[in-house]
Amino acid sequence: MATGDGRRSRRELLKRGALVGGALVPAALASPAEAQEAGGAAAHGPFELRAFGAKGDGADDDTAAIQRAIQACHAAGGGTVLASAGTYLSRPFELRSHVTLQLEAGATIKASPRLEDYPVEGKDASGESERAGLVTARNAERVAIVGRGTLDGNAMAFHDPTRAHDSGDFDRSLTRQGEAFMPKGVLYEHGPIAHGERPGNLLRFFGCKDVLLHGVTVQNSPTWTSHYRRCENVTIEAVRIDSEASGTRVPNDDGIDLVECDDVRILGCDIDTGDDCIALFGSQRVVVTNCTLSTRSVAIRCGYDHTRTIRDCVFSNLVVSSANRGLGVFVRGAGDVENLLFTDITLRTHLLTGHWWGKAEPIHVSAILWAPGVTKPGRIRNLTFARIRVEGEHGIVLWGTPESPIEDVTLEDVRLRLVRGPQSDAYGGNLDLRLTRDPQHALFRHDIPALLARHVSGLAVRGLRVAWGPDVPPFFTGAIDCEDFRDVEVERFRGAPAHPAGPAVRLAHGSDAVVRGCALTAPADALVEMTDVSGRTVVADNDVRAERDGKAAGKPAGR
Repeated sequence: MATGDGRRSRRELLKRGALVGGALVPAALASPAEAQEAGGAAAHGPFELRAFGAKGDGADDDTAAIQRAIQACHAAGGGTVLASAGTYLSRPFELRSHVTLQLEAGATIKASPRLEDYPVEGKDASGESERAGLVTARNAERVAIVGRGTLDGNAMAFHDPTRAHDSGDFDRSLTRQGEAFMPKGVLYEHGPIAHGERPGNLLRFFGCKDVLLHGVTVQNSPTWTSHYRRCENVTIEAVRIDSEASGTRVPNDDGIDLVECDDVRILGCDIDTGDDCIALFGSQRVVVTNCTLSTRSVAIRCGYDHTRTIRDCVFSNLVVSSANRGLGVFVRGAGDVENLLFTDITLRTHLLTGHWWGKAEPIHVSAILWAPGVTKPGRIRNLTFARIRVEGEHGIVLWGTPESPIEDVTLEDVRLRLVRGPQSDAYGGNLDLRLTRDPQHALFRHDIPALLARHVSGLAVRGLRVAWGPDVPPFFTGAIDCEDFRDVEVERFRGAPAHPAGPAVRLAHGSDAVVRGCALTAPADALVEMTDVSGRTVVADNDVRAERDGKAAGKPAGR
């Protein structure tokens, strides 16, 4: 409303925000002191926790004050609940629609260390727990957690760093190392560490719309760090997620889990967890970009025993600084995965000690039956991996089955440098396909090419470059090894096998193969070897000057 002189009155301005130092600060962002100085808080807050009785001393239980502030904000039609600097010890509490929880720099909401403070809610309450977590929003709209403060899950109150977490999901006798492989009863350097019953997920958003998580640090979760289930329009931006208190040794402390969510954007985040950094189950239209990731497990997981199709997702401009697996696409149940794009990603993968799934694969794609009650695994199709740079201790794995071949995968401008690592002798030379119904194919001895493909249809490999570090283990073999395939094209490949004996490219038991415009970069028995390949075969315009004798078995005549 205009005053008589054509200017808005000071009182009218104060309804919309606070005048601080001559500038108008939105009411949601003005501190209580600033709002008070300007003449009082705006109608929608901020609702400062201490005004509702919170102590913020890290000792008193502030749960009731936090919940009162949220309820008052919600009852007022929405606004901002403000946590100023301090440590607020809390049991579980719930966010409501149109409420923004703002954590100022120096503010920490820390989860109670008492298991009994987390009610049992049932089987689907949380990933890896039946109990409540610290913060939950149910069927809320326009809900947010923002600021430069911290949410801390107090994970080490529920874990034992003196004992190792283990599981009987593989047979040691099937590994390259036999009974010497990861013996029981050892506390491993990289974890994971043991636990009993644990609280639920630190952050839970169930059935919510228009969710924002911005700027905050979320750390030390006892199970999944943030769990979004059947949410729509979610933005997670500039968020730091870590499990530093445990040395990233907590199992199942995934950074972000999206369960049947749509329209999600994960932007500019830094995630350093023991378990998966980002995991998608039955979610669609997800964008992950400009993030830095580090994990003892897989940096990006798409799928597992989901039932709803995962589709139309983009992962770009990512730096994976250290991972047990880089990019993973999995089917272990009836759900499909389709139309995924991975571009402009750097990866460093390592073999790690302890009971973590994965064996340093930079890219792992597999469709194997595991989920109870399912008779045929879902399909994986239409994947593109482009402009990927890798230094790792294991090759790429594409592993389908006769019931569910991997379909239409493109590898474009992928550069691999495979090296020996500190754990290569103790853990290397094995494939890890857990979980699977067949224990013979859970974790087992296998030679490791730079690219291993089984039961694939429509595989295009363009511009792949493979290099090997010094003194690589003998279980490293060729550059490309593909069996039981249909329609494979290898173009503009540059590389060689890890050791001169054998071919760089081996194709066996398939139909329709093209190897064109490729070149050996080091001596090898052959550039390409084909065995039992029918249909259209083209081997043309290749540079084979580095072949040692040109007489490899099954090699087609000519170039």
